[in-house]
Amino acid sequence: MKAVTAREANQHFSRLLRGAAAGETIVVTSCGRPIARITAVTAKMGGRLEARKHAFMNELCHRKPVSIEPWSRDELYED
Repeated sequence: MKAVTAREANQHFSRLLRGAAAGETIVVTSCGRPIARITAVTAKMGGRLEARKHAFMNELCHRKPVSIEPWSRDELYED
């Protein structure tokens, strides 16, 4: 496992993503404390994400539309 500062992560994000895709785990630190982890998405994780996305979209499709009154452009930008 590799540790980098938040500044280094910001400056070299593309390189860190390539490392994660290659199987490396990177811990991002701030003030010496770990705050995030960059790691590859496994097939298992990807499958769960797809299942959650499908369930969410299915729920949205079955919700009734919210009724709102018409508005004008002037009302949208009134001070």
